[in-house]
Amino acid sequence: MKLRSSETFWPLKSAMRYSYPSISEDLTTEILIIGGGITGALIAYKLITEGKKVIMVDRRDIANGSTAASTALLQYEIDVSLHELIKIRGSECAVDSYNSGKKAIFDLRSIIDTIKSDCQFEFKKSIYYCSLKKDIPFLRNEYKCRKENGFDVNWLERWHLEKMGLNAVAAIESQTAAVMDPYRLANDLIHYCKKKGMQVFDRTNVTSIQNQKGKSIAHTENKFTITAEHIVHCSGYESTETLTEKVVDLKSTFVIASESLEVLPTAFKNAIFWDTSSPYLYFRVTNDNRIIMGGGDEDFKDAKKRDKLLEKKEQYLLRHFRKKFPKINFKLDYSWAGTFGETKDGLPYFGKAEANKNEHYVLAFGGNGITFSVIGMNSILDSINNKKNKDLEYYRFGR
Repeated sequence: MKLRSSETFWPLKSAMRYSYPSISEDLTTEILIIGGGITGALIAYKLITEGKKVIMVDRRDIANGSTAASTALLQYEIDVSLHELIKIRGSECAVDSYNSGKKAIFDLRSIIDTIKSDCQFEFKKSIYYCSLKKDIPFLRNEYKCRKENGFDVNWLERWHLEKMGLNAVAAIESQTAAVMDPYRLANDLIHYCKKKGMQVFDRTNVTSIQNQKGKSIAHTENKFTITAEHIVHCSGYESTETLTEKVVDLKSTFVIASESLEVLPTAFKNAIFWDTSSPYLYFRVTNDNRIIMGGGDEDFKDAKKRDKLLEKKEQYLLRHFRKKFPKINFKLDYSWAGTFGETKDGLPYFGKAEANKNEHYVLAFGGNGITFSVIGMNSILDSINNKKNKDLEYYRFGR
């Protein structure tokens, strides 16, 4: 599956910091991680920290799938609003999911500090705005629901937003959000784990898996095998190729990045922005004063069809940026497209897809993939050890 198109921003900015060999012999390990993006990197960090013997493989260069296309908005809010998620999954699951997302941002910062990654992590506020008066009741319901459940939020009127330079009618301001360079963090985490004993192989494509006598045998495209006690699938949207259950609708999304601004607008120094439209638009800045904007999603994953739309989507996103931030001169520098997915409840999938196989999944679908991956770190050992875990129940297959 082609997960992204054109040259995305992060690899060009960070260059290829580390390189790894492809597999050249049959291997045996305790745990095999399939997928060398940010999810696989975080799971590897957890397992290596716990003293596990780990091999990681990726069919591409490390972190060059969806991670390279991620815009890395770190929010506790998920793609389904809290008051709607309560209706879908119940109050306990919904509120716990939002609280876990909030904790994940701080957990991620702790990991970054531990491995000393220069991934430009910065805490921000999150501004969730609406552009149309008809959307105000929806936003009011969400604000009330978050307040009632203990989240630190403020209500912003049009005049508050005008002071920020944003053309919108109302917004919820959340105190906890962040941004970072996901490509650099994934590379730094994997390099850290390699130094701690993990074996890493890129350009190594697993084509099939056999389960026999309590072991899982992964067969690679170049005819080698990796025998493991457990396999953890962290290959994101490509995991749909190994699942029988349909858990996600795959779509295409589009992103633009500006030239570096001489002076960063005040609003962007402290906040990220996203709106109530469906599909929603979102905005953030980088540490070198570029504005990144994403959206314009389409309900298909066909890479050729997606690539043909890129120029049209550039203009679509530029028009909407200028409507929302009319005083900012956005000069286009980069654009790219990628695959993403939406689950029916906006939540991830963790654990075993089939009880009789030692194959585990950490599938951090949706706009909160990185925070979901951090949450998945805290349940992977229980999945491996066949222990009960609240998150494994919330985010189980067949739910």
